[in-house]
Amino acid sequence: MAATTKRIELFYDVISPYTWYAFEVLMRYKTHWNVSVELKPFLLGAIMKGSGNTPPAFVPNKGKYMMKDIPRLSRYFNVPLKLLSDPGKSMFERGSLVPNRFLTATDLLYPDHLEGVTRAIWMELWNKDEDITSAPVLERAGKAGGLSDEQLKKILGHMTEQVTKDRLKAYSNLALEYGAFGSPTIVAHAGGKPMMFFGSDRFPVLANEIGEKWLGPDPDNQKSLL
Repeated sequence: MAATTKRIELFYDVISPYTWYAFEVLMRYKTHWNVSVELKPFLLGAIMKGSGNTPPAFVPNKGKYMMKDIPRLSRYFNVPLKLLSDPGKSMFERGSLVPNRFLTATDLLYPDHLEGVTRAIWMELWNKDEDITSAPVLERAGKAGGLSDEQLKKILGHMTEQVTKDRLKAYSNLALEYGAFGSPTIVAHAGGKPMMFFGSDRFPVLANEIGEKWLGPDPDNQKSLL
């Protein structure tokens, strides 16, 4: 395969259900489109504050809509995402600072494992309805993502290091510079100026802009991630 000059940055927060769909689509397409995909965990709370946006769940009609939309999108994208038993507690009381620092530390120390660990954390929250701020849950996700006990120990210790905090803040600020207002924020680089796309429903347009073909959300017709 020829070397690629196209790259896509995915700025994401695992607290966002719609972002899991976008993540899986990009992972499925990176070979089809011959693009490099750079995973960049950020803090959705900082994005919402910095852009002046409001979480959709805070708008009653949007919240009701999401309860219907998420299950049908799970079927469409072939991603085993399930509704949370207590969305308010998981998304707003616990928040996502802890898991995003875990992912940032993973990226800094063992970047080859970031994709697998990210997917495993989504499974813990959005399939198993677990507390992803809990160390045992993060450790389980880390092992599912291919990390060893020694690697996990180093990551857990690295979560509170200033370099980890600075990286998470830097990616959040970079996303805001691109114009981010939510998760997922997708930034494509294909020879011209960076192109930002928001959400999990812009892939046909993204494909057109980078000169590639959209073959649907599951081009290889893979079965469930489970």
